[in-house]
Amino acid sequence: MALPRPMSRFWEWGKNIVCVGRNYAEHAREMQSATPSEPLLFLKPSSAYAPEGSPILMPAYSRELHHELELGVVLGRRGRAVPQASAMDYVAGYALCLDMTARDVQAECKKKGLPWTLAKGFTASCPVSAFVPKDKVPDPHKLRLWLKVNGELRQEGETSSMIFSIPYIISYISKIMTLEEGDLILTGTPEGVGPVNVNDEIQAGIDGLVTMRFKVERPDC
Repeated sequence: MALPRPMSRFWEWGKNIVCVGRNYAEHAREMQSATPSEPLLFLKPSSAYAPEGSPILMPAYSRELHHELELGVVLGRRGRAVPQASAMDYVAGYALCLDMTARDVQAECKKKGLPWTLAKGFTASCPVSAFVPKDKVPDPHKLRLWLKVNGELRQEGETSSMIFSIPYIISYISKIMTLEEGDLILTGTPEGVGPVNVNDEIQAGIDGLVTMRFKVERPDC
């Protein structure tokens, strides 16, 4: 008989990390990118998960690692072609997440028209906070996110500024790929992304809900 899978530790068994790029207009502008007319999607592998207490690992092939602060949505049930009207019924809860990005590598990928996997999918590229149950968040579109590096405020933003809402994102993704229980959706980052170095300490939080702390390290291999 299979052991129960606690939602509070979704990062241990969840299959998919689906990320939405450029979901805040100010971030699109700071990246000198066009504001999208539909969600821009990319994936991270489950080995990208880094729960609090483990380090963020700077990939050996990058010299410019950036933080991107995001609200993560954790799915509580399987869904395919989910209507927007019922999309929130599929949400189990939330987590604060970082989409760590090898920016120098991403720039080269963009220049050559290549996928972003090398820039986005490396080990420990998705640090996550403790799980926040859905009933603790009356409205996920009314949250303030913030991030500090070595005590200096770098990013802050309101989820009300997202271009595409959470129900829209869930519905859109589920029409392309079946979403599974335990999957994580990263909903995009507000403006203020920037570089971190080895030994930097990142602190981040969602006002009134959760905080987290990570240190940046180089992997041993």
